[in-house]
Amino acid sequence: MPLPLLIAVQFLTRLPVRLPGMPAAEQVGRSLLWYPLVGALIGLLLVAAHLLLAGTPALLQAALLLALWVALSGGLHLDGLADSADAWVGGFGDKERTLMIMKDPRSGPIAVVVLVVVLLLKFAALVALLQTGEGGLLLLVPWLARGLLPLLFLCTPYVRAGGLGQALAEHLPRRQLPWVLALHGGLLLLIGGAAAVLALPVAALVFLWLRHLMRQRLGGTTGDTAGALLEIAECAVLVVLAIV
Repeated sequence: MPLPLLIAVQFLTRLPVRLPGMPAAEQVGRSLLWYPLVGALIGLLLVAAHLLLAGTPALLQAALLLALWVALSGGLHLDGLADSADAWVGGFGDKERTLMIMKDPRSGPIAVVVLVVVLLLKFAALVALLQTGEGGLLLLVPWLARGLLPLLFLCTPYVRAGGLGQALAEHLPRRQLPWVLALHGGLLLLIGGAAAVLALPVAALVFLWLRHLMRQRLGGTTGDTAGALLEIAECAVLVVLAIV
């Protein structure tokens, strides 16, 4: 298995993956090429769990699937969403204050409210999909959302020095990445059909809106705002699929 793929799996999931050693920054950057595939893997695991839970009441199955969904990522992106929510409200429009609040490990009331709302919307959307027999669409949501992360790093400056995010931003493979994203977009459309035709523009609108807010407030992105983008995109796509 390629080392950049192992890095992507280890970072984006809590699956038992061990690296042979400390990866070079270039390998960390190349791991972005594999983010959509890791999203597809998460989606496949959710669909497999859905099939194993066939016959379970929709409310209970939705709760179990959501718990698995959170557990697979270790709450990584929910943490980014919480930090971003606190920082956006408490930062009062100031870049440095916003960045400072994001580094605070404590969660304020705004973070709690946002997390509850996002998880509640995901749960309700899952129930609706399960009741209409569309549980297979769970494949598309994490796959599409994790494709937005390399796109964000490709077209948005990274504004916090140090850490994994800086290695991703500085060493991402700019020439190969657009082709990889185009390939995954094509596969999404091929496999997802009409649902993917609906999901892609929804994800694109969320991406453009949140990227605009990031550029306006911070001049770019951070790891936390990238996590917030992923969670909000997943929620928006899931809700729209459930409604339509």
